[in-house]
Amino acid sequence: MKRLENKIALVTGGSRGMGAAIVQQLAAEGATVAFTYNKGAEKAASVAAELTGKGQRSLAIAADSADPSAVVAAVDKTVAEFGRIDILVNNAGIAVMKPFEDYTLEEYNQTMDINARAVFVGSQAAAKHMGKGARIITIGSCMADRVSGPYGTLYAMSKSALTAFNKGLSRDLGPRGITVNLVQPGPIDTDMNPADGAHADAQRKNISLGEYGKVEDIASLVTFLASPESGYITGTAITIDGGTNS
Repeated sequence: MKRLENKIALVTGGSRGMGAAIVQQLAAEGATVAFTYNKGAEKAASVAAELTGKGQRSLAIAADSADPSAVVAAVDKTVAEFGRIDILVNNAGIAVMKPFEDYTLEEYNQTMDINARAVFVGSQAAAKHMGKGARIITIGSCMADRVSGPYGTLYAMSKSALTAFNKGLSRDLGPRGITVNLVQPGPIDTDMNPADGAHADAQRKNISLGEYGKVEDIASLVTFLASPESGYITGTAITIDGGTNS
């Protein structure tokens, strides 16, 4: 039997990049996976079609994580379709990188709404449908612990909020047998931070291993945290950054 056989998962921001890799690995381990997307309906349809082609059930849900009602609706739709949620992966996020004095209040609100509030709202909604052995896994950033260069103030602020949230929620849900963990990636080759981007060489200088990580690296860690083998791990932030924060 596969590690996640008969499990129901919901991944936010699951149509591309790390999210799509997480969706695919969870499904490969036997989970039935629903995932949200905001833009890029074609990519979402492609991910769903790939899973269907492998005989795996999935559900693509259009939902803007900046809208709390859409986040709750995605949880409700998953439960209506599959009966419950065993695994929630809070992956959706944005990064606005610019000089501190140039940030707008709109950018602040959008960043905090997607990177922090959506995690709170989605976790709260999903927890109502979770039983013993369920998992809540959130994708943060190694920048919550160390900001090695300029222009990341707002992003780091939004991701650092997840550290305390993760610890508190693990206490609240621990008595119910639900684990809560935080994954903090470093430079990963995605559309948001491509390995051939304008700032990639500068970032490589801070990476002990000297190269960007792959989306599959993150997906593998998330899959482990979703599996039975991680049952005694909770309230923990695991940094996976190739030594960026060493």
